[in-house]
Amino acid sequence: MARVTHDLTDAQWDALKASWGGCAYCGSPATSLQKDCVQAISRGGRYTLGNVVPACGSCNASKCNAEVTGWLRRKKLDERSFLVRHYEISTELTTRFA
Repeated sequence: MARVTHDLTDAQWDALKASWGGCAYCGSPATSLQKDCVQAISRGGRYTLGNVVPACGSCNASKCNAEVTGWLRRKKLDERSFLVRHYEISTELTTRFA
């Protein structure tokens, strides 16, 4: 993890949590959300505004380093809704923090 550059700021993390309003995957309004990389660090991902989403502990542990769309399908979660919302939130926040 120390070999890659991570540039997610505290302000960006706060904005991500506010925008998602809970777990990005299952929608749980968990009060203790964790940073989850959509593309896992082990697969080349980083802690960046466009790659991090808030996740409840259960989803974060279950997803681990799995590819997100395959994991969403296996868990019978709404893959399309997640991808559309991820795109919309990432676009809005990237513009805001540019």
